[in-house]
Parts: sequence; structure tokens; C-alpha cells
Amino acid sequence: MSLKKSILVIILVLLIDQITKVYIKTHFTLHEEIRVLSWFRIIFVENKGMAWGVELPGNYGKLILTLFRIIAITGIGYWLYDSVRKNSPAILTFCIALIFSGAFGNIIDSIFYGMLFSESTPIEVASFLPEGGGYETVFYGKVVDMIQLTFYNDILPEWIPIWGGQPFSFFDPVFNVADSAISVGVFLLIVFNKKAFPKK
Repeated sequence: MSLKKSILVIILVLLIDQITKVYIKTHFTLHEEIRVLSWFRIIFVENKGMAWGVELPGNYGKLILTLFRIIAITGIGYWLYDSVRKNSPAILTFCIALIFSGAFGNIIDSIFYGMLFSESTPIEVASFLPEGGGYETVFYGKVVDMIQLTFYNDILPEWIPIWGGQPFSFFDPVFNVADSAISVGVFLLIVFNKKAFPKK
């Protein structure tokens, strides 16, 4: 895949990611939700740390995480450039572009959202470029998540060993478009591993 097509993929993912995040941030109160289907909810949460809401200890945990993300995306960016330069298989370049755009989308939140938006609360919707300044300084922004796909939320059948008769829900994490791009990119690399990395 050419460099132009790779950049187009990145721009498209970033646009969708940032448009959805800004809309949710400026139209939803924290934890407000809309149930689209029985298994699909749009719910506004903010992630202060790593995936699954894990936070690094100490005052500098968030800063360390953001700096690590910047270093990681630099490496992914070089991987993408090198793949295009070597005319690697299109599936490999496409997957790297997805992973790069997803990582970059969440970095934008971490670096800039704290300065650009006021604090979101369960009773107040955030505003863009508030007069008194944002809720945090540079590098300390929170990542906006809004998609939840709970495919199963019920009591498990009694015939299942150990867990039978107990409540169980499958896939509760709330994520965003950037997370989806990273997951799809990694998934496609696994599925099409032989095409992405052909043996010479």
C-alpha cells in the first residue's frame, strides 16, 4: 500500500475518532448513556490511565504513560515508513496504519484534552476552550471512551461446571474508535500473518 493511501487511512480514523470523542465530551455528562441495542450502549467514561482503566502509581504515572505512548508511536511510525519504503504487502501496511492512527488518537486526548475542555461531571457537560482554562495541564488529559458491547449479561446455565447459576457478563470494557483501530489492526496481523510476513 502506498504512503498516500496509508496517510488517508490514518486521517480517516483520526477524524472519526476525534469527532466522536469531541461530540461525546461536549454533549454527554459523565456516565450518561444511551442504549442502542440490548447489547450495545453508548456510555461516556474517561480513562485516566492505560487500557482497562489501569492507573500507574504516583503523581508522575500519567506523565510517564503519555511519554511512553509518544515513544511507542514514534517507533510505529518508523515501522510504517519502512514498510512503505520496502514495498511490503498491503495488508501489513494497512494494519500498521490502523495501529498508528489508533495510538495517535489516544495520545491527542492525553496531551491536549486537559487544556481544551472543562471537567466532565455526572451533572455538568464539559465545554470546549472554557474561559477559566481546562481541567488539567498538558500531558495530563483523560482519554474519552464511549462504546460498550456487552454480548452476554445473564445467569449462566446450571450445567456449566463451577460457574453454573452465577451471574456473568461478557465484554464489559468501554472503548473508543482509536482502541477499535488498534484491535482490528492487531487482529488482522494475526489472521493474515503469512500474507503480512511472507517467507522469502
